[in-house]
Amino acid sequence: MLTNHKQLPNLKSNLPYSLLDLAIIREDYDARDAYERCLEIAKHAEKLGYTRMWLAEHHNMANVGSSSPQILLGYLANGTSTIRLGSGGIMLPNHSPLIIAEQFGTLATLYPNRIDLGLGRAPGTDQTTAAALRRGRHESVQEFPSDLDDLRRYFSEDNMDSKVRAFPAEGLNVPIYLLGSSMSSAVLASQKGLPYAFASHFAPGYLINASRYYRENFQPSEHQAKPHFISCVNVIAADTDEEAHYLATSFFQTALGIIRGKSYPMKKPVDSMENIWNEAEASAIQNMMACTFIGTKETLKPQFESFFQQVEVDELMVSTNIYDPEKRLRSLEITAEVLG
Repeated sequence: MLTNHKQLPNLKSNLPYSLLDLAIIREDYDARDAYERCLEIAKHAEKLGYTRMWLAEHHNMANVGSSSPQILLGYLANGTSTIRLGSGGIMLPNHSPLIIAEQFGTLATLYPNRIDLGLGRAPGTDQTTAAALRRGRHESVQEFPSDLDDLRRYFSEDNMDSKVRAFPAEGLNVPIYLLGSSMSSAVLASQKGLPYAFASHFAPGYLINASRYYRENFQPSEHQAKPHFISCVNVIAADTDEEAHYLATSFFQTALGIIRGKSYPMKKPVDSMENIWNEAEASAIQNMMACTFIGTKETLKPQFESFFQQVEVDELMVSTNIYDPEKRLRSLEITAEVLG
C-alpha cells in the first residue's frame, strides 16, 4: 500500500472500474480451464457493472494463457453482450501495425463499440523469444512512436488514398490506449493525446509522478479531449479479513515466480508464506505489489480512499488472482460494492 493519511476523502462517485486478466492456469488444471474461467469472469463482471475487461499479451510462459489476446477477445465478446473488451496490452513491437489494425478492425466490426486497443512497448517476454516473434525484424522501443503513428493512420479515413490500406479497420473508431510503467509512456501518451493506463499492479514506482506529468502536459487530440488516467491495482476481497489474506497467498506465490524468473501456475492458498519465500523475496514482492488491497468491504474502503487521495485516477482497473473460481467471483462482487 502507499502511504496512509489521517484525513480521507469519500470514494469517488461514478468512478469507472474495470478488470485485467492474464488467463493464468491453475495448478492441476489446463489452458482450456483458464479460458473457460475467463469467459465466466467476463460474464460476471458484465453483470456487476465493470466497464471493461482487458487481456495482456505474454509469451513463453507456460502458465500464462494470454499469448493471443486477439483470439481470446473474440471468444469473450461472443459470450457477452455489453462489457467492453480489449488488450492490456498488445505489445506492438512484436507485430506489424497493419496486422494489428486488421485484427482489431475485424473484432470491432463483429462487436461494434465494444473493442479497446491497449498498446505496450515492451516485448512481454524474454529477448530470445522476442527475436523468435519478430523473425528478423529489428523493432524496438525506439520505433514504438512511429509504429503507433502507422497504426493510427491505418484506422483513419485519411488513409483511403494510400497504397497500403487496412480492411476492415479503415474509418473505424477503435479507442487506442497507451500502457506503461515509466515516465516515457506518460510523455508519449500526453503528446499524442491518448488515454493512459499505468501498470501499478506490479511496477508502482513511478505511479504518482507519471500520473501528474500526464495530466499537466496532456495535449487534446481528435479522439481524446481531456486526460484519462487508468491505474491498475491488485485486489483480493472476501467476507472476512482472515479469508482474504488466506486467499492472497495464491497471488503471492504467483508473484514469487516473477521474482524467481519462473512461470508458476496459480497455486492453492496456504496458511502461511513463511516457509515458501525468504525475507529478501518477501520484501521484494511487497515493494513490487505496493498497490495491493486485501480485505473485506469495510477494510477495503479506507484503503481505496487513501489511494485516491494520493493518486488522481479517472478509472480503476483491478487484477484479482485467486485460485478458487467461486471465491474470485465473490471478490469481484465485493470490489464492485466498494467502488460502485
